[in-house]
Amino acid sequence: MRLTRQTNYAMRILMYCAANDDRLSRIPEIAAAYSVSELFLFKILQPLVENGLVETVRGRNGGVRLGRAADKINLFDVVRVTEENFAMAECFENDAAECPLVDSCALNSALREALNAFFEVLARYTIADLVKARPNVRSLLGIDLLVERRAPAA
Repeated sequence: MRLTRQTNYAMRILMYCAANDDRLSRIPEIAAAYSVSELFLFKILQPLVENGLVETVRGRNGGVRLGRAADKINLFDVVRVTEENFAMAECFENDAAECPLVDSCALNSALREALNAFFEVLARYTIADLVKARPNVRSLLGIDLLVERRAPAA
């Protein structure tokens, strides 16, 4: 199974927010960190907000942050709200051509088992796991530089 670009960047938005230690993250900063357009990230935000994975704060000092703790958001949560179709073969789709084996197909069963195994693995990993796996994730994303720039001079 291949995940869409939206799912990939949805996970990256969540990772950025988790690495930012519950401070508000701004979409332009996230877009710059991943070298992707702001418009693309704004489009991805909608399903994340609607499903409580991210919350937004409007206004001049607004931004986004996780809707719940990073260790309470697993990768399957993200995939479930960002992927439209889990069909692994044409015969999984509703409008597929009629196959004489559709009700007793061993291939269909094997692919469903594989897809369920994929989902089970995703459910074992959280956004917190991804961020903790790389101790220097804040530096890699440029978060530390942003925090330093915002800090008042002493």
